[in-house]
Amino acid sequence: MASLQVSNLLFSCSSSSSSHKINAAISVPTLPRIRFSPLRKPRRDLAEELKVRDYGYRNLNPVERILPGTTIQEENSFDDSTVNSTVVIAQLHAILEAVADRVEMHYNIGQQRDNWNTLLLNSINMITLTAATMAGIAATGGAGVSLLALKLSSALLFSAATGMMVIVNKIQPSQLAEEQRNATRLFKQLQGEIQTLLSLRVPGEEDVKDAMEKVLALDQAYPLPLLGKMIEKFPKTFEPTVWWPLNQSQRNNKVYKRDMKMERNGWSEDLEGEMREIIQVLKRKDTDDYMRLGNLVLKINKILAISGPLLTSIAAVGSAFVGSPHGSWAAVLAVAAGALATAVNTLEHGGQIGMVLEMYRNCAGFFTLLEESIESTLNESDVERRENGGMFVQNVALQLGRSTSQLRDLAEKSIYSRSNGGEIDEFASKLF
Repeated sequence: MASLQVSNLLFSCSSSSSSHKINAAISVPTLPRIRFSPLRKPRRDLAEELKVRDYGYRNLNPVERILPGTTIQEENSFDDSTVNSTVVIAQLHAILEAVADRVEMHYNIGQQRDNWNTLLLNSINMITLTAATMAGIAATGGAGVSLLALKLSSALLFSAATGMMVIVNKIQPSQLAEEQRNATRLFKQLQGEIQTLLSLRVPGEEDVKDAMEKVLALDQAYPLPLLGKMIEKFPKTFEPTVWWPLNQSQRNNKVYKRDMKMERNGWSEDLEGEMREIIQVLKRKDTDDYMRLGNLVLKINKILAISGPLLTSIAAVGSAFVGSPHGSWAAVLAVAAGALATAVNTLEHGGQIGMVLEMYRNCAGFFTLLEESIESTLNESDVERRENGGMFVQNVALQLGRSTSQLRDLAEKSIYSRSNGGEIDEFASKLF
C-alpha cells in the first residue's frame, strides 16, 4: 500500500513538472579547490643560501641591482667606502704586526747590550788589575820570574785595557741598553693605541698615516744598528729625545681668539687657562730641571770617558820602565794608575752613567711632548674636534702622577705665585 502511494506521488510530480515551466534555479555551492604542491628539496643551510643569494645578486647588472629610491652613484659610493674601510683596517693590522715585531727586536737587543755592559766591565777591570799586579811583582825583583816577561805582559795588558776602554766608552753599552728599553716601552704603547683604535671605531686613512709616522719617528729616535746610525753619546749640548713626528705639534700652531662663555665638549675658558698654567709649570720647573741635570751628567760622563783610557795609557808607559834606574817610581805610577783606572771604569759603567744620561734625555723628551700635546690641543680652533675636556685633563693628570683635583690645585698655585711676583716651588710631575 505504501509503495502505491510513493509511485503515485512521483507520477504526479513528473506530470506537473512537464506541464509547468521552471522559473527558479537551484545553486549548488562550489567546494574549495585543494592544491597539492610538489615535494620540495631539503632546505639549504642558512649560510649556503645567503651565499647563493649574494652570488645571484652580484651577477645582476648594475641597473638591476639598484634598490628603489637609490641611484647608481649612491651604490658605487657605498661599495667604495666599504672597500676603503676594509683596506684601511688591513693596513692598520699590518702596522700592528710590524710594531709587535719591533717590540720583540728591541727587547732582545736590549738584553744583549745589557750583557755587553756587564761582561766588558768585568773583563776590563780584571785585565787592569792583573796588569797592575804584574807591574808590582816586577818592581819587587820578580822572585825568580823573568823581569822582561812581567814588564811586557803588564804593558800589553794595560794597552789592551786602553783599547777596550776607548771602544766601550764610545758606544756606552749601558746607555744603549736603556735606549732599547725605552724603545720597547714606547712601541708597546703605540701597539696599545692601535688596538684601542681598532676596537672603538672604524679607522680612516688619516689614522694609518699617523701610525706610520709614529713608527718611523720611533725608528729614527731609537735605531737598532750601531755602525752609522748610533745616537751620538757625547753631543756638544744636552738635547731631549724626540720620538714623535715633528709635524704632530705643528698642525695647529696658530694662536686664535674665541669667545667660549658656554661650555662645549667639556672645555671652558677656565679649563683652558688651567692647562696653559700647567704648560708654564712644566717649562719652568720640570723641563728646566732635567735639562740642567742632563748637562751635568753629560759633563761627568765625558770626564770619566777620557780619564779611564788616559790612566791605563799612563800605567802602560810606567810598567815599561819598571827595572830602570827610576823603576820604583815607574812601578808606583803603573800600579796607582791601574787602580785608579779600575775605579773610574767601575764608576762609569758599573754606575751606568750612560743609562742615567739616557733616562734624563727621555724624561726631558716626555715633558716636551706633553707641553706640545697640550699646546696643540689648545690651538685647535674647533672645540668639537678636540678630545673631550674631561678626558684630556684626566690623561694629563695620569701622566703627571696626579689626580684631576691636584692638577687644578697646581694651576691655581701657579696663578697665585705669578700674581705675587714669585715662582712656584712645586714640580708638575710626581713620577720623575
